[in-house]
Amino acid sequence: MESITLDIELLQLPETSPVSMKSNQDFVKKLFDQWLALPETNRLVTSLVNDAKAGVALNVMCGGGSLGSNSGSNSPLASMFPARNGPPLSPRNSTGSPRITRQRTGLSNLNSPLKVVSDHVKELIPQFYFEDGRPPPNDLKEQCIAKINSLFYGHEDGLQIQEFKLVTTEICKVPSFFSTSIFKKVDTNNTGFVKREAFIDYWVKGNMLTKEITNQIYTILKQPDHKYLVQDDFKPVLQELLATHPGLEFLQGTPEFQDRYAETVIYRIYYYINRSGNGHLTLRELKRGNLVDAMQHADEEEDINKVLRYFSYEHFYVIYCKFWELDTDHDFLIDKENLIRYSNHALTYRIVDRIFSQVPRKFTSKTEGKMGYEDFVYFILAEEDKSSEPSLEYWFKCIDLDANGVLTRNELQFFYEEQLHRMECMAQEAVLFEDILCQLFDMVKPEDEGYICLNDLKGSKLSGNVFNILFNLNKFMAFETRDPFLIRQERANPTWTEWDRFAHREYIRLSMEEDVEDASNGSAQAWDDSLEVPFEFL
Repeated sequence: MESITLDIELLQLPETSPVSMKSNQDFVKKLFDQWLALPETNRLVTSLVNDAKAGVALNVMCGGGSLGSNSGSNSPLASMFPARNGPPLSPRNSTGSPRITRQRTGLSNLNSPLKVVSDHVKELIPQFYFEDGRPPPNDLKEQCIAKINSLFYGHEDGLQIQEFKLVTTEICKVPSFFSTSIFKKVDTNNTGFVKREAFIDYWVKGNMLTKEITNQIYTILKQPDHKYLVQDDFKPVLQELLATHPGLEFLQGTPEFQDRYAETVIYRIYYYINRSGNGHLTLRELKRGNLVDAMQHADEEEDINKVLRYFSYEHFYVIYCKFWELDTDHDFLIDKENLIRYSNHALTYRIVDRIFSQVPRKFTSKTEGKMGYEDFVYFILAEEDKSSEPSLEYWFKCIDLDANGVLTRNELQFFYEEQLHRMECMAQEAVLFEDILCQLFDMVKPEDEGYICLNDLKGSKLSGNVFNILFNLNKFMAFETRDPFLIRQERANPTWTEWDRFAHREYIRLSMEEDVEDASNGSAQAWDDSLEVPFEFL
């Protein structure tokens, strides 16, 4: 009798690959023998053998397919027991996927104890993106509604705006000066009241509850038809900050300077965070910045001057006073001749020309040849903190004369020539450009020795000094002499930025000048207790 050869792949065991089974053929044969010894298998095989001897075509249904002549070689039993009176079955189809074909052929209808691979089951991937925010879990929703009920208890007509701040801090958990903005978002009909049901619709059913705090703040500030924030979107929260923060209380009698403070804060926010420079602050930019942390700090800290990021009143005071010093005719505009006087004529004419050509940034001023207050804020932040990325980008555009994205030897020499001339006029020891060029490349260590690109500057801690060498004589000389006062200041406040140190020094200087002026005039002025600087100076 012709011996039967076992095709290991016909066993269809998903837990074990055919390759590993072929490497353990003794084990597989024992398994096959055990299967043959089962009573059910014995009856099945005997029946099939008898049918084959009698010439009856195999017509047993297996996995939804027939083991007859039309089934091809996909049937394991058909290949094991071919019909003797018919032509040989065709070889396995090579055009399809044999793995999938075998999976569709099962032995379950033959009562085989061997495990059969079933059809693939589609795995359901849970929804992970929700356009309006992820719905809150039931337990979180119930906890939130319970808190809402307690805060709205006894207020059937709803809460008024002065009663709503506790909802802002306890339920929404955002800075308290967002209270008015949230109130107006809920009170769409301007009734002056926010009812419990309306707040639940906005905060809980609107899925604000599950949003991350940056998303919450972005949604609260944003206009409904916008996908970005504009400067005016920040004005309501800053107005509430000015009205409620104890560190800004002294400004309530001077609404003009309240507006200037709010404008300055907004300009600083957009300078650092709106990196595209288009005036449209996106959610991505907001998440990448540190504004939300600064807002929370401002809400918790009573001394607003300790909130160095964006909100410090002392920083605003320095910016505004520096602008006022240059704006001699007080038309709130400055020209080239005004700006050249900045910091005791520290800047070169060539770099001032580049600024007024609006290469680093288009002026918001509508007057030709004049720089407005917002433009000055961008300038002074870039000039006094050249370690920041916005500053590096600002000055890189100024030096990159042909706007090809690299600073060449000729461009560096063009700006240094005026510095060299100024040193000679001041009887300073002049440093030749060839020596300066080597120093610049040693400081930056560019990837390509032929030019400097923006990424090279961003990767160097000394990149700010590169620009000082090229167009700021005062800072260039301070860097060359390693001013011990600046070194002590850096060591005293290692976490401060260059801007923080500059603003601190300038505020002290301005305060001392005001003291001298007040003493000489003999005037009795109302001094602000927290700042010890009279506001009449402005």
